[in-house]
Amino acid sequence: QVQLVESGGGLVQAGDSLRLSCAASGRTFSSRAMGWFRQAPGKEREFVAAISGGGRSTYYADSVKGRFTIARDNAKNTVYLQMNSLKPEDTAVYYCASHNDGSIYADTSYNYWGQGTQVTVSS
Repeated sequence: QVQLVESGGGLVQAGDSLRLSCAASGRTFSSRAMGWFRQAPGKEREFVAAISGGGRSTYYADSVKGRFTIARDNAKNTVYLQMNSLKPEDTAVYYCASHNDGSIYADTSYNYWGQGTQVTVSS
């Protein structure tokens, strides 16, 4: 069993930065890829970024590439999402998730999810 708790969301203005954190329980954290997804009102959940278990490989949605950075600290069982140059279209609930099997980009490949943290970007 893995429990994930996100934090760091909030209300910011366009162009600002935020760093999301996701604290994980469980001894298998370092062996699992981790991902961030987001869901805006009225829209489907979408992939944002993912990182391999060891942290050497990262993956990004085109919409955030160059602005967002995913990182992890396996000693702290924590994964981060640094979000820079935020835009109003980044407004969503952001979820971290633990990868199980399958495509790193598909939410169906993740079997543990956090409760989400709200990010709101005003124009």
